[in-house]
Amino acid sequence: MREVKAFIRERRANEVMRALRTEGFESLTVSEAEGTGKYTKKKDSPSLRFPLAHSKMSKLEIVCKKEDVPKIVQVIHQQGGKGEKGEGLIYVSEVLEIYKVRTGELSKEDI
Repeated sequence: MREVKAFIRERRANEVMRALRTEGFESLTVSEAEGTGKYTKKKDSPSLRFPLAHSKMSKLEIVCKKEDVPKIVQVIHQQGGKGEKGEGLIYVSEVLEIYKVRTGELSKEDI
C-alpha cells in the first residue's frame, strides 16, 4: 500500500477531488494547510495564526494500492496545476501497516 499526500492551491482542491472521484478514488482526506517555501507570490498574505507561513494550501491524503499511484499523481497534476510556480508538491510513502481504531487489531484486508 502507498499513501499519496499532495499539497495544492486551495482554489484547485474541489476540481482535483472531483476528478479523483470520477476515476474511482473516493476515499481521501482533505484539510487546510499553511506553509512556506522558496516561492512567494506578492499577493500571498502572511497567516495571522502562523506568522512565518505565507501560502494557504489544501492537503489531500489518499491510501491506495501501489499500482494506483501513477494514475492518482496524473490526476492531481492535471487538475491541480496550471503551469505556475508554487502550485504544490506530491509525496508518495509506503504504508507498512493499517490498524483498526475500534479494535486495535492489524487489518489484513486493508493492506
